[in-house]
Amino acid sequence: MTPICIISDGKPGHLNQSLGLAEALQRLRPEIEIHECSPLRRLAALRTLLLGQLPADALPHGVADPAALVIGAGHATHLSLLALKRAWRVPAVVLMKPSLPLGWFDLCLIPEHDSPPARANVIATRGALNRMRAGHKQPGRGLVLIGGPSRHSGWDDTTLFAQLERIIGAGDRRWCITSSRRTPAATEQRLAALPGVEFIAASDTPRGWLPAQLARAETCWVTEDSVSMVYEALSAGCALGTLAVPQQGENRLRKGLQQLVDAGAITPFDRWRGDVLKARGSDFDETGRCAEQLLARGWLR
Repeated sequence: MTPICIISDGKPGHLNQSLGLAEALQRLRPEIEIHECSPLRRLAALRTLLLGQLPADALPHGVADPAALVIGAGHATHLSLLALKRAWRVPAVVLMKPSLPLGWFDLCLIPEHDSPPARANVIATRGALNRMRAGHKQPGRGLVLIGGPSRHSGWDDTTLFAQLERIIGAGDRRWCITSSRRTPAATEQRLAALPGVEFIAASDTPRGWLPAQLARAETCWVTEDSVSMVYEALSAGCALGTLAVPQQGENRLRKGLQQLVDAGAITPFDRWRGDVLKARGSDFDETGRCAEQLLARGWLR
């Protein structure tokens, strides 16, 4: 077996990115074994960086032998990635624009909206990596993902429901709508009252429900604030449209969405003419592309 070690800071979004890459590597190389570990204690990480030797009591839980590769997302993983890189003499891969110098890591997978520099150890990605894969699409099945106010976006129920009513009234698709942890309670109440759709609140969805729904949905609409869901829906092979929400000025995430619009990957509501959205195809697989490029470097023999 070839063990690889994910350093997880406990944040689901960061772990989702790391697992996405690790599982894509495993699909290409079935002998890969994935271990998930917590970051080293700061003092242990610094000592390892200085001395080049990992203390016995600092060995990541569940890893008996040195891994062949270490992966992490989130600033809290950086010191541990570098410490294990030095102690085990293996490549370290970071899935973001790191707060430490890029040259300290063997590979940096950085979203385009973060303006990554052109360097040999940098791969620019379209959005954050994820675990989504396209499944068997069910004809006529549609999914709507509703987010909520954020530091980048405001919220306007009147505009949102005007968009939803037009979408629901067009064609004969079977719509399922779900909310998120950020969705206001008043919005959820109005969503539950919409006629002719199935509404499932985020609090009522079991683990793994959303990926399974995205894999089967032909069409998906996502509110613009839910940027990570936009990239997951694209990775799932959905025909994708975005619902407008009030914006708090320009920002890097909005820049990334505009790049997708310009590339024809998504359709903003204000450009939609009431027709059936067309899927981009099966070429949006950033996680698989990065896994192939990583293996091409010859690190996992």
